[in-house]
Amino acid sequence: MDGDNGLGDYLRARRDTTMPRDVGFPDDASRRVSGLRRDEVALLAGVSTDYYIRLEQGRERHPSKQVLQAIARALRLDEAATTHLFRLGLSAPWPSVRATTTVGPDLLRLMDSLRQLPAFVVGSAQDVLASNAMAQELYRGFTRYDNLLRMIFLDPFAQEFYGDWENAAAVAVNNLRASSAQFPDDERIERVVGELSVHSPAFATLWARYEIRPRTQEDKHFCHPRVGELRLHFEALAVTSAPGQHLSVYSAEPGSASSDGLILLRRLAEQSTAPEKGNVHS
Repeated sequence: MDGDNGLGDYLRARRDTTMPRDVGFPDDASRRVSGLRRDEVALLAGVSTDYYIRLEQGRERHPSKQVLQAIARALRLDEAATTHLFRLGLSAPWPSVRATTTVGPDLLRLMDSLRQLPAFVVGSAQDVLASNAMAQELYRGFTRYDNLLRMIFLDPFAQEFYGDWENAAAVAVNNLRASSAQFPDDERIERVVGELSVHSPAFATLWARYEIRPRTQEDKHFCHPRVGELRLHFEALAVTSAPGQHLSVYSAEPGSASSDGLILLRRLAEQSTAPEKGNVHS
């Protein structure tokens, strides 16, 4: 997805975003790069500068586990980012897993049973594969409720809906990066990345940072056009029977204003899904 030198692309991106002051180097105005220099990464990792340069350039394609671990420490990579570094750097093939897009009936029943909470299922490219009435009402202000990335970056309503759009955008891109690392040959992810890279400079900038951070839980701040301010907790539950799928659920602190907001949201959802008069079948 990033050319035939994935390891080098990844190292350069992570080196550019590692601040010198965070690893003990002076951060002065004489620097020509925003992040670390190649020789600094090599020093921190305990390898020669020439060897590290060859890694970035793709001329060295067989680093040891020890070298990769040392580089991960030098670049302060977390567990998910380190796993991806190993995936790119080790010559042994990793198991190929194909993401699925069909939502099983048992999962649909579980999602629909969460009548008091917004719940939806997303795929590897953050396509909305299924959603209950509460989730549809929560996102009703968007022109299309189809792909979370497209909604955030291409729909103007997102700037009003997300209380902290910059954070929501960064979290979404980092999550897509994590998904693309898990499913490197996923054509749907490639199409989403291609579309957003062309039409959203903000997405292209965040994507180039190459930050891999799967989104499993977080607190979200929404500004719903009919309900008002909502501060909700988000949980993404991996569906082990369907690789790439996650059941996403929002909840609120009991007794909070946002909990009352969810009650109003549920009433709106019930009104939207109620059959019109004269169309009720016995």
